[in-house]
Amino acid sequence: MTVQTAPLGPTRDAAALSADLCAALLAPRDPQGMARLLADLCTPAEIRTLAERWHVARLLDSTDLSYRDIHDATGVSTTTIVRVARFLRQEPNRGYRAALDALAGSDDR
Repeated sequence: MTVQTAPLGPTRDAAALSADLCAALLAPRDPQGMARLLADLCTPAEIRTLAERWHVARLLDSTDLSYRDIHDATGVSTTTIVRVARFLRQEPNRGYRAALDALAGSDDR
Protein backbone atom coordinates (compact mmCIF):
# COMPACT_ATOMS: atom_id res chain seq x y z
CA MET A 1 0.00 0.00 0.00
CA THR A 2 1.38 3.39 -0.99
CA VAL A 3 0.47 6.31 1.23
CA GLN A 4 0.29 9.77 -0.28
CA THR A 5 2.05 12.51 1.63
CA ALA A 6 1.71 16.22 1.23
CA PRO A 7 4.18 17.94 -1.10
CA LEU A 8 7.30 18.95 0.77
CA GLY A 9 7.45 22.64 1.53
CA PRO A 10 6.32 25.07 4.17
CA THR A 11 2.58 25.26 4.64
CA ARG A 12 -0.02 26.43 7.11
CA ASP A 13 -2.77 24.40 5.48
CA ALA A 14 -4.26 22.40 8.36
CA ALA A 15 -5.75 19.76 6.07
CA ALA A 16 -2.42 19.17 4.31
CA LEU A 17 -0.58 19.01 7.63
CA SER A 18 -3.11 16.56 9.01
CA ALA A 19 -2.93 14.37 5.90
CA ASP A 20 0.86 14.32 6.09
CA LEU A 21 0.73 13.36 9.78
CA CYS A 22 -1.73 10.56 9.03
CA ALA A 23 0.61 9.23 6.37
CA ALA A 24 3.51 9.29 8.83
CA LEU A 25 1.45 7.47 11.47
CA LEU A 26 0.71 4.72 8.96
CA ALA A 27 4.41 4.21 8.20
CA PRO A 28 5.54 2.10 11.20
CA ARG A 29 5.06 -1.60 10.59
CA ASP A 30 5.12 -2.79 14.20
CA PRO A 31 4.41 -1.52 17.73
CA GLN A 32 8.10 -0.83 18.38
CA GLY A 33 8.34 1.35 15.28
CA MET A 34 5.22 3.24 16.31
CA ALA A 35 6.62 3.71 19.83
CA ARG A 36 9.79 5.20 18.35
CA LEU A 37 7.81 7.56 16.12
CA LEU A 38 5.57 8.67 18.99
CA ALA A 39 8.62 9.22 21.22
CA ASP A 40 10.06 11.57 18.59
CA LEU A 41 6.76 13.24 17.75
CA CYS A 42 5.20 13.71 21.19
CA THR A 43 6.23 14.67 24.67
CA PRO A 44 6.00 11.95 27.32
CA ALA A 45 2.91 13.71 28.71
CA GLU A 46 1.24 13.73 25.28
CA ILE A 47 1.94 10.02 24.83
CA ARG A 48 0.52 9.31 28.28
CA THR A 49 -2.61 11.33 27.47
CA LEU A 50 -3.14 9.44 24.20
CA ALA A 51 -2.52 6.12 25.94
CA GLU A 52 -4.98 6.97 28.71
CA ARG A 53 -7.68 7.92 26.20
CA TRP A 54 -7.17 4.66 24.34
CA HIS A 55 -7.29 2.70 27.62
CA VAL A 56 -10.54 4.44 28.56
CA ALA A 57 -12.04 3.66 25.15
CA ARG A 58 -11.20 -0.02 25.61
CA LEU A 59 -12.66 -0.05 29.13
CA LEU A 60 -15.85 1.67 27.97
CA ASP A 61 -16.20 -0.79 25.12
CA SER A 62 -15.44 -4.01 26.96
CA THR A 63 -16.61 -3.52 30.55
CA ASP A 64 -19.66 -2.33 32.43
CA LEU A 65 -17.61 -0.02 34.64
CA SER A 66 -19.14 3.35 35.43
CA TYR A 67 -17.30 6.55 34.62
CA ARG A 68 -16.57 6.95 38.35
CA ASP A 69 -15.19 3.39 38.56
CA ILE A 70 -12.94 4.06 35.57
CA HIS A 71 -11.77 7.33 37.13
CA ASP A 72 -11.06 5.63 40.46
CA ALA A 73 -9.16 2.76 38.81
CA THR A 74 -7.14 4.81 36.32
CA GLY A 75 -6.93 8.36 37.64
CA VAL A 76 -8.18 9.69 34.29
CA SER A 77 -10.43 12.71 34.77
CA THR A 78 -14.16 12.20 34.42
CA THR A 79 -14.13 15.01 31.84
CA THR A 80 -11.78 12.97 29.66
CA ILE A 81 -13.82 9.81 30.21
CA VAL A 82 -17.02 11.60 29.14
CA ARG A 83 -15.25 12.98 26.06
CA VAL A 84 -13.93 9.56 25.06
CA ALA A 85 -17.38 8.04 25.59
CA ARG A 86 -18.96 10.72 23.40
CA PHE A 87 -16.48 10.13 20.59
CA LEU A 88 -16.81 6.36 20.96
CA ARG A 89 -20.60 6.33 20.89
CA GLN A 90 -21.91 9.51 19.26
CA GLU A 91 -19.46 11.38 17.07
CA PRO A 92 -19.35 10.57 13.35
CA ASN A 93 -15.57 10.07 13.11
CA ARG A 94 -15.83 6.46 14.31
CA GLY A 95 -12.07 6.30 14.82
CA TYR A 96 -12.21 4.58 18.20
CA ARG A 97 -14.80 2.12 16.89
CA ALA A 98 -12.75 1.27 13.79
CA ALA A 99 -9.60 0.68 15.84
CA LEU A 100 -11.42 -1.40 18.45
CA ASP A 101 -13.07 -3.51 15.77
CA ALA A 102 -9.79 -3.97 13.89
CA LEU A 103 -8.04 -5.16 17.03
CA ALA A 104 -10.93 -7.47 17.91
CA GLY A 105 -10.66 -8.92 14.40
CA SER A 106 -6.93 -9.48 14.78
CA ASP A 107 -7.59 -11.33 18.06
CA ASP A 108 -9.87 -13.76 16.20
CA ARG A 109 -7.12 -14.94 13.85
